Amino acid sequence: MRRKHKHEAEEAGIDMTPMLDIVFIMLIFFIVTTSFVKEIGIEMNRPTDAPPQTKQESEVILIEIQETGQIRMGGRTVDVRAVQANVERARAEKPDSTVVVAAHGGANAGILVQVVDQARLAGATNVSVASSVE
Repeated sequence: MRRKHKHEAEEAGIDMTPMLDIVFIMLIFFIVTTSFVKEIGIEMNRPTDAPPQTKQESEVILIEIQETGQIRMGGRTVDVRAVQANVERARAEKPDSTVVVAAHGGANAGILVQVVDQARLAGATNVSVASSVE
């Protein structure tokens, strides 16, 4: 009787080694097949709480985005597609100027990104974003 009881105790254990092997193989498979993609984005100079540095009025190219989505440059309304040409013209007159995009708090963020992108395509390296209160 003792022999039979001892034999049953040995069979009661489950060998976990094959299961662990499968888990590690799956882990290695998922690590190897995972692709890491770097997301592409634009870099923006965000407005800070610090007081703005004072520059002469002639050194700033101001682009205003109103709450309705209208874009104004130099007192006139322009289309998003015309921003690049207008910034290029203004930079030809004032090459060391800074482009400031003043967007209303309720303006569409997509338009803001398009305007900043158009200003950068025009060759403006110093593009700042500010919020305008009207």
